[in-house]
Amino acid sequence: MKDVIFDDFQNAVDDSLIRHKSILDIMTKLQESNGRVNRAVAKSITNCGCVQVNGKKQHFPEDDDAINIESLKDSFTTHIDGKLCDNCRDVIERELGNNLFYLASLCNTLDLNLYDVLLKEYDKINTLGKYSFR
Repeated sequence: MKDVIFDDFQNAVDDSLIRHKSILDIMTKLQESNGRVNRAVAKSITNCGCVQVNGKKQHFPEDDDAINIESLKDSFTTHIDGKLCDNCRDVIERELGNNLFYLASLCNTLDLNLYDVLLKEYDKINTLGKYSFR
């Protein structure tokens, strides 16, 4: 069922994209939408203030014997304090949706299936698990 949703979305993107068919247009629109996502997140911090960034050095466990993958995961932080307000959440979701649109468009232009790309990445994550170190 989920593959049908992805395929339907990818087909809807293909049907609705008329003006920016060039690979160059799609690449630059994807990059622009990435910037808009980043800008929306930054605005939630600088304009709204619903979330704050508390950036500092990531903490590593001191005892070398105690270091394992689980303790490392628990030691790292997102540096985000607070929670997105409804308005900021809506704006970021809209920008992410726009970004997905251009990602699907890029997949269409290159004859790639977005769901297959997702599955390959999912399989890689499941195979490597916590040892993928991204």
